[in-house]
Amino acid sequence: MDSEIFSILIVDDNPKNIQLLASILREERYRIAYATDGVRALKVLQERRQDMVLMDVMMPNMDGLTACRQMRQQAELADIPVIFLTARNDAESVEQGFAAGGVDYVTKPFSKVELLARIRTHLQLNDYRHHLERRVEALTSEVEQTQREVVFTMGAIAETRSKETGNHVKRVAEYSALMGELLGLSQAECALLRDASPMHDIGKVGIPDAVLHKPGRLTPEEWQIMMTHARLGYEMLQASHRPVMEAAATIALQHHEKWNGKGYPNGLAGEDIHLYGRIVALADVFDALGSDRCYKRAWPDEKIFTLLQEESGQQFQPQLVSLFFTHLDRFLAIREQFRDAFMYET
Repeated sequence: MDSEIFSILIVDDNPKNIQLLASILREERYRIAYATDGVRALKVLQERRQDMVLMDVMMPNMDGLTACRQMRQQAELADIPVIFLTARNDAESVEQGFAAGGVDYVTKPFSKVELLARIRTHLQLNDYRHHLERRVEALTSEVEQTQREVVFTMGAIAETRSKETGNHVKRVAEYSALMGELLGLSQAECALLRDASPMHDIGKVGIPDAVLHKPGRLTPEEWQIMMTHARLGYEMLQASHRPVMEAAATIALQHHEKWNGKGYPNGLAGEDIHLYGRIVALADVFDALGSDRCYKRAWPDEKIFTLLQEESGQQFQPQLVSLFFTHLDRFLAIREQFRDAFMYET
């Protein structure tokens, strides 16, 4: 362990104690800062982060126990190890020191060798803990990225099987995240919407080709089969307890429900439909109508906009339709960004 990379704050109201500790630590090439009470210690820590605090207990203005408690209440200071270094050596004082958040308790007069050993141990432990936290964060990020890729790929497979394009799920994902932002959802929820919405039609993988690929109008019996894709998608996803899969299951089940209660599969109405389902319902219809396919041309924008306005309060939540038109330029920018290779001008 290279001592030069570690900074230690000495907190003691006795200048001689500070000088002694500073001399010992400098011999080991630690960087030193000091304060004479708890109030000054907190100020020093807020101005420049330290790797460890050697804290006296009995000091004016603010004692060491109170200072340590306040450190533990501040996120940016909570993980800094505090070693109490004090003349109070009774059992109750030691217990109070650990209860306040100290990692160790050394009594005066102290052994130089013992003190340096404890300092090295706790610096190493804290450094290793930070290393593990960074590693866990990296692994978590990798797992989450893999999960997003799997979700998107499964959604794209469903769209490809129904002869739609992979860019459809990209656009629906971006439209949904944007709508979440416009509604004031947190960044985390908007990201969840973006990650989960590509799975909205995953249930189509369970629909027979004769129905899914039929070029003409479906018979009533065939339409009943087609409508099962919502529940099929839910059943495929609902066993997972990961947030993105739970959200995807809800979206798969509810994105064909209608604000007026005339949708499927459960005939939910209004706010009984999950917000994610309401959002993806609008995003999906807007994109499906406005996208070219190898077998059909996209609707003109004017025709799409007329339908969305007519369906406000019927198929779609009025607030969502209003936000869509208020920020229409942003939705059209997404469509342009993820334009299909064979999309025609409308």
